[in-house]
Amino acid sequence: MFLSIISPFHKIGCGSTFVKQSITRRATPEQQEHDSLIMGPREQEVLPPLVNAIKTSVKKNSAPFHFPGHKRGMAAPSSLVDVIGIGPFLHDATELPELDRFSYPTGPLLEAQKMAADLFGASQTWFIVCGTTCGILAAIMSTCSPGDTLILARNSHVSATSAMVLCGALPKYILPEYNLQWDTAGGVTPSQVKIAIEELEQEGKKAAGVFITSPTYNGVCSNISEISQICHSHGIPLIVDEAHGSHFKFHPDMPKTALSQGADLVIQSTHKVLCSFSQSSMLHLSGDSIDRDRVHKCLQSLHTTSPNWVLLASLDATRDELSKNPNTLFSEVMELVQQVKELINHIPGVSLLDLSCFSNNFSFMDPLRMTIGVQELGLSGLEAYNILSTSHGIQPELIGTQSFTLAFSLGTTKEHTQRLVSGLKYLSINFFQEEREIIKIDHGMDRVPFGEVYMSCTPREAFFAKKKKVNFEKSIGEVCGEFICPFPPGIPMLIPGEIITKRAMDYLIRVKDKGAFLKGAADPLLSTVVVCDF
Repeated sequence: MFLSIISPFHKIGCGSTFVKQSITRRATPEQQEHDSLIMGPREQEVLPPLVNAIKTSVKKNSAPFHFPGHKRGMAAPSSLVDVIGIGPFLHDATELPELDRFSYPTGPLLEAQKMAADLFGASQTWFIVCGTTCGILAAIMSTCSPGDTLILARNSHVSATSAMVLCGALPKYILPEYNLQWDTAGGVTPSQVKIAIEELEQEGKKAAGVFITSPTYNGVCSNISEISQICHSHGIPLIVDEAHGSHFKFHPDMPKTALSQGADLVIQSTHKVLCSFSQSSMLHLSGDSIDRDRVHKCLQSLHTTSPNWVLLASLDATRDELSKNPNTLFSEVMELVQQVKELINHIPGVSLLDLSCFSNNFSFMDPLRMTIGVQELGLSGLEAYNILSTSHGIQPELIGTQSFTLAFSLGTTKEHTQRLVSGLKYLSINFFQEEREIIKIDHGMDRVPFGEVYMSCTPREAFFAKKKKVNFEKSIGEVCGEFICPFPPGIPMLIPGEIITKRAMDYLIRVKDKGAFLKGAADPLLSTVVVCDF
């Protein structure tokens, strides 16, 4: 392997002899493998523009007096090379002329983004290497100025709150439907959006934007088509966090995409179900209701100035693979998921989250997202996860208090699903009791964990306010100064600027006792909480 070639370099520091050997001597199988990493596919194959650009850059065999410091792998850490190989280091470079300029592309990056826009149905697409978080920040900052109001669901991703901190927008929260039996939120309805817009108008205000998450982490899709019509009839742009739905366009039985339903800005995590590297996402713009120059400037202010071109190329390569058979690519995994669901439905004590768990307001769920309930087994989601992880090596995407959620994709194999079914049968055999009493939970809004929202100040004011720590049990009535989000289930329980309520306190203690990690909390053990010291 190539590690044996670079090891002397790590011992002696620099040396032209090493460079000459690593470039010109091609005798061993390891060296031939290194050759294939540089040469790539057959010369006659037409490569995606960014993939071709990084291949061309490596083949130039330049003397790299530029960043990064590993110099095309010459000084790559041997321990990591031993794990992942030399390839990622060979193709990791700075903004070289043949690669393009990240901030103002005019070459292969621009071409790659245009091809992505055509495939996904956008008027313009930006590649993102700082995750969908960066795209959400840019989208909200593109539509909201200080003092503007943003309508959004109370369980939106933390990045939406961070965006309001950055741009000074004020939240107008919508409370999504919530199933307490599953400890899971649904989507947002068109009527809720309409009411929120009208309530602002009665106050003499107009929303600067509406921010919707669809699908949710559990796969519940909102009616984006009707919501977009309502927004546009009031001259309000619609932003959709479609992080978990980048694959919707690529099978006729998938839910419709947010872009096809009229959304103005859509952010997708191309890495979640599609096949790009983690941290790589896309931001899509549709129509001309949002200033694209402002979107570009917001992205430029938030993005790194040292992008990883391998991440960017993975977005281009994923787009290329999707374009080859966009309507049938997911057929096999869709069929596999359906087979698995049929098998799970016959396992005693195990249940599947579906649209019947909510009202009639939602018509679609992501067919590749599966939430498995273990309430009838007398287990929490965390307990079920610990057993399945130990006994069958199963790693879910999300662990809830009453369930766990699985993400299927093109990389899911039949062996994976067989192991899943075997693991669930194991749980059923060992924990299911027919005489077990299942506690039914009242579904009233007064029981929804985030059903009380009392804002004392804006998220921005709370973020920059002077802070102090107080005993958590004595914090009722204080203004929260930090973002506390239990994982599981991943719903923001307290947001900076909100008044801490007993309901919030009780819920946080309950989920913590069930194994939740409190993201954002300075003290995850909840002995203290950070509050604003006004």
